[in-house]
Amino acid sequence: MAEDLGEKTEQPTERRRGEARQRGQLPKSTDLSSAIVMLGALAIVAAFAPAAVRKLYLIVRYALSEQSLGLVTDDAGLMRDARIIFSEAAIIIVPAMLVMVAVAYAGSVVQVGFLITGKPLQPDIGRLNIVKGFSRLFSKRSLVKGSLDVAKLSVLGLVAFLVIRPDMGKLAALASLSIEQGIMVGAMILLKVAVWALVILIILGVIDFTYQRWQTTQDLKMTRQEVKDERRSTDGDPETKGRRMRMAREIASQRLALDVPKADVIVTNPTHFSIAIKYDADRMRAPKVIAKGADYMAFRIRYIASANGVPIVERPPLARSLYAAIPVGGEIHAEHYEAVAEVLAYVYRMEGKLAS
Repeated sequence: MAEDLGEKTEQPTERRRGEARQRGQLPKSTDLSSAIVMLGALAIVAAFAPAAVRKLYLIVRYALSEQSLGLVTDDAGLMRDARIIFSEAAIIIVPAMLVMVAVAYAGSVVQVGFLITGKPLQPDIGRLNIVKGFSRLFSKRSLVKGSLDVAKLSVLGLVAFLVIRPDMGKLAALASLSIEQGIMVGAMILLKVAVWALVILIILGVIDFTYQRWQTTQDLKMTRQEVKDERRSTDGDPETKGRRMRMAREIASQRLALDVPKADVIVTNPTHFSIAIKYDADRMRAPKVIAKGADYMAFRIRYIASANGVPIVERPPLARSLYAAIPVGGEIHAEHYEAVAEVLAYVYRMEGKLAS
């Protein structure tokens, strides 16, 4: 019934997932990305905060000193001081920004893997459709996402308030502290807020990423007909494929019917392999495999051999080795000479006894 209605009940195939990946349709959580970025920021703060605060203090003191912007009024002096201040600030900011870019990229790679595709950047005229735009804006998914975003902000705001409330007295006393002391107190409070916000974001990010993976799978689900069409386009029409296999089997059987009766012996592993061996001392340097088969073809070879009086000898290890190593029409390898010679000698003795 679901198939008749075209309902998407089948899990997406690897091909469909690959096409979606190239389109950029991948499960990705912005909350988890934010948590990873914040984790990187906290790591940077933990590693460089003391030196950065000291550097910032020196920059601010220089900027407000009498030798700097406080009294300098000529253009050359202003440019010199601005250049010094910005260059010193860049020593703090630029490395941190580069690390943050690397962390943000790593956060994306962790979720979707390494991917370079330009398809999401290609222009899509359909996105300019105002009706579709409004339908997406007020769709059930957009409303749910908007509600969840508001809830997340509310949770983060509440956590920040609860964390800051015990330190309200310190914040009120900032005006009475020196610049260096004020920066340190403010940084410690912000660090505490950031740690708690990071914990919340990690929890929300894991939940959101799990949901995004589920939602992406739901979006990529296929109808049974789509699965059949994809399999047909990949592997070919099953009926045509089956017909080709039957034709190949018939041709092989016809070939076996001609070659197997010429064999001197059939070496078999009774349950799986049959190898037809021919040896003409006047024309061949070594015995040759003139036919071989596994499973159904192995039974076919034994049937033809029995019908034509060709001896069948069970040697499972030899049969497995010959089947794996020697192609049809190929000569026996040197490591098989002794075993094959023993089989041929046994057959020749048996035929001699029958002739007598």
